[in-house]
Amino acid sequence: MNKRRKIKISASRQAFVAINAAVLTATALICLLPFVNLLATSFSDKMPVIAREVTFYPIGFNTAAYEFILQSNAFVTALWVSVKRTFLGVLINLVLIILTAYPLSKSDSEFRARKYFSWFFVLTILFQAGMIPTYLIVRYTGLMNTIWSLILPGALPVFSMLVVMNYMRSLPQELLEAAFIDGADHYKTLFWVVLPVSTPTIATVALFSLVGHWNSWFDGMIYMNTVDKYPLQSYLHTVVINPEAFFRNATNMSDALKRYLEMVNSRTTNAAQLFLGMIPILAVYPFLQKYFTTGLVLGSVKG
Repeated sequence: MNKRRKIKISASRQAFVAINAAVLTATALICLLPFVNLLATSFSDKMPVIAREVTFYPIGFNTAAYEFILQSNAFVTALWVSVKRTFLGVLINLVLIILTAYPLSKSDSEFRARKYFSWFFVLTILFQAGMIPTYLIVRYTGLMNTIWSLILPGALPVFSMLVVMNYMRSLPQELLEAAFIDGADHYKTLFWVVLPVSTPTIATVALFSLVGHWNSWFDGMIYMNTVDKYPLQSYLHTVVINPEAFFRNATNMSDALKRYLEMVNSRTTNAAQLFLGMIPILAVYPFLQKYFTTGLVLGSVKG
């Protein structure tokens, strides 16, 4: 039997690998440690938190902050608004992205006005109306203080549409011609041929849309007139900026919530709320991560 030849790694290569591993490890720790501190704070007693003794492990472990939050109507209501906004927003985004990208992926002979529409969408990236005109449009169309004011202004993410369009343009024309020869029209070709092979790119833009809707907070602040209609991130922003406001209505709380107030303070409840707000993205992201790199590269380069 022939022995495998060992590949000799040069000293410069070994040094590069070691430095690269050290830099990536340090970067990962810099990103991870604040979340560990946040989690430890949320599970700690309020006195060690006030004294700033909590680092990366809880002191006086308890779940009072989470119990207090989950029994609070404000957090649960904001969470439900964000869930509805994310579900409807991602659904509308994907429908409009697909229905727009498919015709724009055709050649000029198949869709003569393709260039005009393509430039129209590109110009919306380069020149945007701004916050005040957008606010006036939302106001005069009757969308203020409704969940649609958080969804419709960004219903078609043009960048994501261009990524999907470029991927569809890179598909082999023989694949589409075979579908037409078999008697399929454009709708059947789109839903039964193009979309099944576009899964990585669709999953990538779905992840963009999901994170964007879930993390968005500013539009909730300007389009919603009442706090009970705030999405979760707008609510958390309000709580973090003005934490004492979270406890001002203590006189209106039930006896059970008042008992929790003896074990928590604004810092522990803020940490718990922020961590709970991250859980949905942390739960979904690993399932879409495998499509991320492949879908982004395939949709960015025209074959």
